[in-house]
Amino acid sequence: MKKVSDFEGLNGNIVAFKEQVSDAEKITFIGAPGVCTPFAELFAYAVRDKKSCFITLTDIESARSFKLTSQGMQLSEAADPQADVVALLGGLSMPKANVNVDELNEMIGKILNENGKIIGLSYMDMFVEAGWENKVNFDCIINGTLIGSINSYK
Repeated sequence: MKKVSDFEGLNGNIVAFKEQVSDAEKITFIGAPGVCTPFAELFAYAVRDKKSCFITLTDIESARSFKLTSQGMQLSEAADPQADVVALLGGLSMPKANVNVDELNEMIGKILNENGKIIGLSYMDMFVEAGWENKVNFDCIINGTLIGSINSYK
């Protein structure tokens, strides 16, 4: 692993993603339901000029396309998950997601176009903490760190 660049904030995170998928026509996001879905919607919105879909865990039959609505990106009809980029969301690596990495890699092999990219999208080094950086053939992992505060005004 070598660090390619740094970014700050959510906007920087989105810009880093857009740069990595600039040549793609279609992106398939794969993540845990509920936890990853809103992040996939956000990233899909950032590249709304491209086709995109979402797969829940390793259930290839769950593939649904993203559709731009007045509320933003929403999951809609069944979709063909074949894509130029497969974007794995960090929630997949959480123990309670119970994802078998071998099954995940097998599914990626079925849907990733030749010369396609596998991108990790995570926060707080989730893929590294789970040891997935050596189990999935990532082209890159875009990792953000969240630092926050609570301020009282009473």
